[in-house]
Amino acid sequence: MQIAILGPIAVTTNGRTREVRAAKVRTMLATLALKVDRVIGCRELADELWAGEEVGNTSNALQAQATRVRKLLDEPSGARGASVIRSVPGGYLLALPREAVDAHRFLTLASEGAAALADEPHRARQLLEAALGLWRGPALLDAGDGLRCHSAAALYEERRLTVWEHLARALLAVGEEPRAVAELQQLVAQHPLNERFCELLMIALYRSGRQGDALRLFRATQQRLDEELGIQPGSGLQKRHHQILCQDPSLARRQIPGTGRPTPGNDELLTA
Repeated sequence: MQIAILGPIAVTTNGRTREVRAAKVRTMLATLALKVDRVIGCRELADELWAGEEVGNTSNALQAQATRVRKLLDEPSGARGASVIRSVPGGYLLALPREAVDAHRFLTLASEGAAALADEPHRARQLLEAALGLWRGPALLDAGDGLRCHSAAALYEERRLTVWEHLARALLAVGEEPRAVAELQQLVAQHPLNERFCELLMIALYRSGRQGDALRLFRATQQRLDEELGIQPGSGLQKRHHQILCQDPSLARRQIPGTGRPTPGNDELLTA
């Protein structure tokens, strides 16, 4: 069984994938999947499902939703015995391994890819591509407006951008400048104030023999930062600009641009 939360909430059993139609069932399943195989307290679940709503009997209401989730998860697989949705003292848990949830597989692949980036860029590229390939849309797209799901969605989206950055670095490290340019142009268009994406695109353009385009990108980013945020480009971006102006030989080396090794990120914030 697989639970998908990196996009519309969906369940895969016996090779058949189904999206979850009932809103409260989606919310409860997604909340439990965020901390798979760990107990979520009844109060926390109730706040996620009925934030701002009056609920006459919280215990009975949660039990009713848990029954609906059990029916969704257990019946298609013909499961016998204990359900994967467990009622325990004080709360509920989703009794599945972490790898059964796409978001947890994403975090594992992302961390492994980041760790491999400095010494094994080809392997890092494969891991990071696999991580990004798990996404089917915005994280927790239809999980409701509860605080836990909303906060987790924002953190997953932030982590996704970091993975895109690491993938761009891996592509540059293995000499795939054309693909790096194509990927980074889309990222810069979507996130024009992200200086890391701009810096990497400048390097990719320069290595592709497009020094003029790299310099024009810097000027456009500099103007946008000034107009929208009232700031100047950071030291990293200014350093790349100076190196490109001077045609610094270090820019052509097959090394990962940036300083130090990338860190896997604060994945504990998403699973705590």
